[in-house]
Amino acid sequence: MLCLVLDRATARGDLCAIVAAAVRGGVDWVQIRDRELPGSPLLDHADAVIRSARTAAADCGRDVRALVNRRVDVALAAGADGVHLGFDGMPPETARSLLGADAWIGASTHAAAEIPRLAGRVHYVHLAPVFAPLSKASTRPALGTPALGEAAAHAVPVIAQGGIDATTARAARAAGAAGVAVTGAILHADDPERAAAALREALDA
Repeated sequence: MLCLVLDRATARGDLCAIVAAAVRGGVDWVQIRDRELPGSPLLDHADAVIRSARTAAADCGRDVRALVNRRVDVALAAGADGVHLGFDGMPPETARSLLGADAWIGASTHAAAEIPRLAGRVHYVHLAPVFAPLSKASTRPALGTPALGEAAAHAVPVIAQGGIDATTARAARAAGAAGVAVTGAILHADDPERAAAALREALDA
């Protein structure tokens, strides 16, 4: 699984065009994250991103999921496929009751010990930072692949986040991750489609 976590402020170029290129390159789902935009502009942003992602996926004969970070109300209004809950977010059960039984629910974690309590409550967890981040200054020490392996031993699919490129994506999969989540590796690339394809190849290998 290859997840693109958006950061509108650091994208090099039109974000919707980057999203479309990333989906063509092999991104499986897009997480719409923007903590600066208030409700109505965020909904407009989510609508545009979801439309771009789904159009690109349809053109390629592929499926793509679009999740909204934290904002369950925006996810519902935009017709997103689910929500990614932060550390201070609502309980997964509440999000599911609002979004429906088929909604994808994910959550952020910073340690393997945080994962067991989420078993049976979410579809996946992000574990971060596994490696030193590429898109921002690190505020936490990198966990490394041993911690990722410990996390992956629990009954919840773990998506490795932080410092992911084609090389570290292979290492994350080897350690047991179900997939990876990236920001800078695609948003900062001169060719987002090619960058996504390189990550896709690394994961599939």
